[in-house]
Amino acid sequence: QVQLVESGGGLVQPGGSLRLSCAASGFNLGWFAMSWFRQVPGKDHSLNERELVATVSPGGKFTHYADSVKGRFTISRDDSKSMVYLQMDSLNPDDTAVYYCQASKTQTYWGQGTLVIVFA
Repeated sequence: QVQLVESGGGLVQPGGSLRLSCAASGFNLGWFAMSWFRQVPGKDHSLNERELVATVSPGGKFTHYADSVKGRFTISRDDSKSMVYLQMDSLNPDDTAVYYCQASKTQTYWGQGTLVIVFA
């Protein structure tokens, strides 16, 4: 059974940091590009509303970031542990969202999300 389970969300003050984790099981993580998306709570919950935050290629050689998080967020993966991470620094209220882990190859898998709230 394919599963992606996110953790690490919570409440943080502006300027603070959080590290999100995504635990993968039921498939070979190493074959998949892994991404973090986010969706602002309360808006339309269709998939089109999710914003791509960061992507890491299979093997970890290439990464891509949304302009809004460049220089503040870092995506990484540990295929030996079937884990993907998102280190988030210098958080601001605009980063408040539900963060989703996605695995993508010919198939696409999603986790259930973890909520990050940045408040003063």
